[in-house]
Amino acid sequence: MALPIYASPLERVWHWTYRVLCALIFLFLIAPILIVIPLSFNAEPYFTFTEKMLSLDPTGYSLRWYDLLLTFGMQAPDAARDGGWWGDVWRNATWVQVAKNSVVIGFFSTLLATALGTLAALGLSRPEMPFRRSIMAILISPMIVPIIITATGLFFFYSSIGIRNWGVPYLGVILAHATLGIPFVIITVTATLVGFDHSLTRAAASLGAAPATIFRKITLPLILPGMVSGALFAFVTSFDEVVVVMFIAAPDEQTIPRQMWNGIREQISPAILSVATILVVVSVLLLATIEILRRRGERLRGVTPA
Repeated sequence: MALPIYASPLERVWHWTYRVLCALIFLFLIAPILIVIPLSFNAEPYFTFTEKMLSLDPTGYSLRWYDLLLTFGMQAPDAARDGGWWGDVWRNATWVQVAKNSVVIGFFSTLLATALGTLAALGLSRPEMPFRRSIMAILISPMIVPIIITATGLFFFYSSIGIRNWGVPYLGVILAHATLGIPFVIITVTATLVGFDHSLTRAAASLGAAPATIFRKITLPLILPGMVSGALFAFVTSFDEVVVVMFIAAPDEQTIPRQMWNGIREQISPAILSVATILVVVSVLLLATIEILRRRGERLRGVTPA
């Protein structure tokens, strides 16, 4: 916000000091990302800037580590890059396999978290709901309890019921990630329902609309931005989670963060930086989508002017 014309010299000094402090804090928070991205293009197998990179020599930069994401684990990485080569990538490349696992787990855990979280938010938004605060505290506890405790509890619980013997692939990881994603859906949908005009639903009911019709044509369109925002948060949580996967995932259910952990422990490679850069780009796009949906939801509820 611009300073008014009548601002005093002291107010102007504080205004610019405040801006500089905000810029420094932002730079401190984003510095690790700013370092990782250029390092992912390092032509040498190092995690530091080489002399060629610092002098902006083009030979110091390369896409070799991004190419390694496709060739690592292939049966014939040096073959001609035709349809058969890409088929080999899809079937055998390690990073492609863990990426597929991450997408499958993230997709189904997000669907489950969104459905259950929305139902919970709708119930908690009703004033006649007993023990609303206690129930809300329990439902959002996965955000507060240390993830190692949650992972340990899920490990012993899944072991006691033998969930791996049920024959459903990814089931344990999907349920665990849905547990971690539900609080985000509850919070975003509840925030949407705060400004919800219940006179619309009462008017529809007085005109004879069934509860299912009221929800489908009135409630759902208004809370949809909150649902999508919560779903995106749940997906990001699932996509970035590693501790639960380490405890309960089967050997063929490894995700991208788990493979990154393996790479750090077993064979340090700048390919990890390439994966981190891709994840940063995906996260930024998802967060931008969330912000767009948040503003759209506020306009629909009349919180901000169109």
